[in-house]
Amino acid sequence: MRWRRNIGGTLGVVKKAKRKEVNPDLQNYLEELLASVMADDEASLTDKVKVIDRFLKMEQIRLKIDDEEWGSGFHDAADY
Repeated sequence: MRWRRNIGGTLGVVKKAKRKEVNPDLQNYLEELLASVMADDEASLTDKVKVIDRFLKMEQIRLKIDDEEWGSGFHDAADY
């Protein structure tokens, strides 16, 4: 068990966060959508770019979920 000092100086237990993941159904859907839109000759460039943008956004979210340090620097005692 790990302990840390709270803002008031008291000791508190550091709890491990639950492992978060991108919804696998959403991930599979976006992969299939990307493959089908890229293979479609009738799809416009705008349609293709929209799907690529959605896929890249999912990748950004996945990287943020995997990064243990992401968001941990907010409200540091040194900032006050």
